Amino acid sequence: MPIPSNDVKLVGIMKIKIVVSLLAILLLGASFGSAYYFYDKYQKVQKTLDNPELMAQKEVESIVAKLGELIMLPEGEEPSVATVLDRDKLADQPFFAQAENGDKVVIYTKAQKAILYRVEAHKIIEVAPISMTQPETPMPETETTE
Repeated sequence: MPIPSNDVKLVGIMKIKIVVSLLAILLLGASFGSAYYFYDKYQKVQKTLDNPELMAQKEVESIVAKLGELIMLPEGEEPSVATVLDRDKLADQPFFAQAENGDKVVIYTKAQKAILYRVEAHKIIEVAPISMTQPETPMPETETTE
């Protein structure tokens, strides 16, 4: 017994409706997923911007991680990081002879090591020992009266 042509058209239309419905559901799911992803990223950036200390800490961690790929770094010590803002003011110091504005100076006080690092080029420019001599403070003289 042959299937009536109206039933064949109905089956075809039903298949198309199912496929379109599934595609719509997938598209909605992808939209919600990407919306959540970007909202989460936005919240993390806002949290970082609202807390400058956290932002500075993340920058230090990033620089130390990149620098650690190039040189063995002292362990168990949190470095201080400074940025070269005006190389002309530092030109008379041998350590900064090849420095450029934007270079980072990573200082490990316990290990007595300073590293000049160029972030854009991912290169170490200079490494030098540092001496942390503290100025002697004279003892105040006391007068005794007898």
